[in-house]
Amino acid sequence: MGMAGKGTPATRVLDQAAVEHRLHSYVHDPDAAYGIEAAEVLGLDPERVFKTLLAMLDGRPAVAVVPVSRQLDLKALAAILGAKRATMAAPGDAERLTGFVLGGISPLGHKRLLPTVIDASARIHDAIFVSAGRRGLEVELAPDDLARLTGATFAAIATTGG
Repeated sequence: MGMAGKGTPATRVLDQAAVEHRLHSYVHDPDAAYGIEAAEVLGLDPERVFKTLLAMLDGRPAVAVVPVSRQLDLKALAAILGAKRATMAAPGDAERLTGFVLGGISPLGHKRLLPTVIDASARIHDAIFVSAGRRGLEVELAPDDLARLTGATFAAIATTGG
């Protein structure tokens, strides 16, 4: 199921692994906030739509996948991956390290596999939505499949506030 053969590195990983997934596309509004936009336009529960964030842990990149309705808890992420200090990666670094553009960063199909943590709340759902590697394209898949393909662990890394 490609979009007229125009796959992304993320969709290619899914196709190669023969993992069950569904693509959902929408028209991206350049003025909209990335994560929440997908939930609103596709009519989804924001707790099931996850954003992919890049953090620097003691200067090394790591990936955090958290619900769009929440914020990343950097201290929790650092603790899980055994780092002293965690900061958000600069936008340019995030794009360079993953090979995706901001607003289209998928947890799948990075140039090299980075340590990845998915917020534990993902496991409540049969399927979650993450970026498929392009603005306006989401992929729906089982949280365990996402974890397997990214080598991720599940842990509580999202703050409930705002």
